[in-house]
Amino acid sequence: MEDNKQKPFPGSDNKPSRKGPRFNIYWVYGIIFVALIILQFYTSNVGTTAVTKSFQEFRDEYLYKGKVEQVKVVNGNEVEVFLTPAATPQQPEDKGLPGFGNNAKAPAFTFKIGSDEQFRDDMADALKAKPAEVKEPNVYYDVRGNWLRDILNSFLLPIIILVAMWFLIMRKMGGGAPGGGAGGIFNIGKSKAQLFEKGTRVNITFNDVAGLDEAKVEVMEIVDFLKNPKKYTALGGKIPKGALLVGPPGTGKTLLAKAVAGEAQVPFFSMSGSDFVELFVGVGASRVRDLFKQAREKAPCIVFIDEIDAIGRARGKNVVMSNDERENTLNQLLVEMDGFSGDTGIIVLAATNRPDVLDTALLRPGRFDRQISIDIPDVKGREKIFDVHLKPIKKSADLNINKLAVQTPGFAGADIANICNEAALIAARKGKEEVEMSDFNDAIDRVIGGLEKKNKIISPEEKKVIAFHEAGHAICGWFLEHAHPLIKVSIVPRGVAALGYAQYLPKEQYLYTLEQMQDQMVALFGGRAAEQITFGKVSTGAQNDLERITKMAYSMVSIYGMNEKVGNVSYYDGNQEYATAKPYSEETSKIIDQEVRALIAEQYERAKDLLRQHVHHLNALAAELLKKEVLYKDDLERLIGQRPYEDMSPNEGIPPVTGTIAENPIAS
Repeated sequence: MEDNKQKPFPGSDNKPSRKGPRFNIYWVYGIIFVALIILQFYTSNVGTTAVTKSFQEFRDEYLYKGKVEQVKVVNGNEVEVFLTPAATPQQPEDKGLPGFGNNAKAPAFTFKIGSDEQFRDDMADALKAKPAEVKEPNVYYDVRGNWLRDILNSFLLPIIILVAMWFLIMRKMGGGAPGGGAGGIFNIGKSKAQLFEKGTRVNITFNDVAGLDEAKVEVMEIVDFLKNPKKYTALGGKIPKGALLVGPPGTGKTLLAKAVAGEAQVPFFSMSGSDFVELFVGVGASRVRDLFKQAREKAPCIVFIDEIDAIGRARGKNVVMSNDERENTLNQLLVEMDGFSGDTGIIVLAATNRPDVLDTALLRPGRFDRQISIDIPDVKGREKIFDVHLKPIKKSADLNINKLAVQTPGFAGADIANICNEAALIAARKGKEEVEMSDFNDAIDRVIGGLEKKNKIISPEEKKVIAFHEAGHAICGWFLEHAHPLIKVSIVPRGVAALGYAQYLPKEQYLYTLEQMQDQMVALFGGRAAEQITFGKVSTGAQNDLERITKMAYSMVSIYGMNEKVGNVSYYDGNQEYATAKPYSEETSKIIDQEVRALIAEQYERAKDLLRQHVHHLNALAAELLKKEVLYKDDLERLIGQRPYEDMSPNEGIPPVTGTIAENPIAS
């Protein structure tokens, strides 16, 4: 295996491009709107800055007293009054504004009139009644036209408002305006893929992906295909069309794709399988076409589709569950990946944890040429993953990473990341300055069994049943050759339903024999058998054990061919997701049920016989559990002696067998 610190591709240390904040066109709309409002307000009030008075005040206080020099009627609805120099000795001059009239000086005050005719009549009556010595003022009639204000008031302002509203609505809907979003109604058929251009800095690199050395080699080779195609085409080779990342949840499929985006110096399109599916018919196929159209423009490039099983499920398997829209999307994807267009320079990466439900046409060579398996990491891989996730954590010097890797068999990368985070939170809750080994042990217990319920009230009778139940698991696992070695047994309530659990360390193997599976069934039966022997009755605590035993028994009889009556046949069909009928007759079904019951009964008797032989060990272990609540392997060696069978090295991929006692028959 290669070292985890693998060198990235050249050029991956490019500095991030310095891009300023994106300009928002809504500011333009806002500025234009405010400017129109201010302009309209200003133009409609030019020349009316003087004090406003009434006609009666004008007549009595100014006209009759000889203070009025000039009266100007503006546009037939307003009167400007200019006083004599004696009445206004320091009148400031108004130079005027272009387009708004030129006055030698500003009016002293103004007043409104109803109409031009009415003002003429009122002014004639006032002049007749004025004193004889008062000089008659000059009266002018002025029509001040403002072309901008007139146009805005007439038709242009409503048109501008309508056009602005149209641009705003079209922008919201995603079309018609520049930069329309892909989520608008007019762009509903556009691809939602996120594009990482060449030179875009992604914080995740291959150095952040630990425990997937073989998968990294294959993915790096795919990237190298795009960067140096002549290296392969010179020998007659063809660039692969696609690669499928297959593995259980949490093993790092999406993380590996992010590392590709961070390392590859080619455009990278990222999209989820569910992004193709929409309410409207034909949207999925349209988005597939648009995605590959963009990819052709950016070629060479990589297209990543996460959770491809959302659109890549096998077609026509079940008429009831069929979905024409999903199948149309899949058909378009098949054509784009390997159709008449013959695209070159586009590699499709996809990830799924359900390869068994994918359509066979999608998996054939020419579309997904490679299937890269990303399995649960082995003990060395887990150690590398711990090393990556422990870097930002302030850990104590006594922390043993190798021991943590050994204690977490079957854990995926996401589980290990969760353990590291939980350990840091536990240490912070306790007020520690460093994360210690005990915090990681508590975190592992929490991930496996759930949160510890310290305040849960359990009667002494129930606690005794739980202690004997878990002691039965421990005794059977201790004295059976093919059972997994015990790590810990606890009667501390955890999670929603677990009142206790026994944690085992799986052996390093990938193939199981009949004897090994039978011993595992006996170990699972240990809890119920201990209750039967000790109390003469059983409880609902074995629900989880019985569920696993039943599945194992049916697999042995009907899938693995481990039964003489049924024979060497397997009725397992991995491609038939929604089975409507059993692939065997009713007679065979009865035989399978009978053999399963017989197998289960036989292993239950074995468990009871084994516990009767070690009943004194059972009592001692249960009594110690009632005192300490948690026992480890060293405690079992002290109480019942060394295990008669040699413990094998940890398994590199099989999840641990954990016997739990549940609160009720429904909870698992």
